Amino acid sequence: MAKLIFGERIGRSARLRVGCTATIFDARREKILLQRRSDNGRWGLPGGGMDSGESAAEACARELLEETGLQTCVKKLVGIYTDPHMIMEYPDGNRWHIVAFHFEMEVTGGEITLDEETLELAYFSRDDLQDLDLMEHHLLRIDDAFAGQEAAFIR
Repeated sequence: MAKLIFGERIGRSARLRVGCTATIFDARREKILLQRRSDNGRWGLPGGGMDSGESAAEACARELLEETGLQTCVKKLVGIYTDPHMIMEYPDGNRWHIVAFHFEMEVTGGEITLDEETLELAYFSRDDLQDLDLMEHHLLRIDDAFAGQEAAFIR
């Protein structure tokens, strides 16, 4: 299971990995879709790593299709997250300083389905988050999405 490690400029000890996460709101913009991951059993935003030869928006749409069964398109960029004081360490020893694009996505088709990376998918209100085992580094992105700011956050 991957774990977060925090430390002063710890990002220097890791390689860069570009990825994306997404917020999908319900029709009333009161709840967001979260994924309970199979690798750690925790809740978080759907998303994943960007592959060579694709844009961040394409990566996000691909990851959402794989993990949720939903076809999506970018509605807006919520923020870019590059915390130099946090890395992700995987059981194989790989350590990554994550550069993440967080998008608000709009559903254009498909239906919610699970895959091998996803144990559950469900919509949650902001108040519901207190009771979830939520991946810590996703909380700021969720707060930023709920803020509804037009300009992207740079963090």
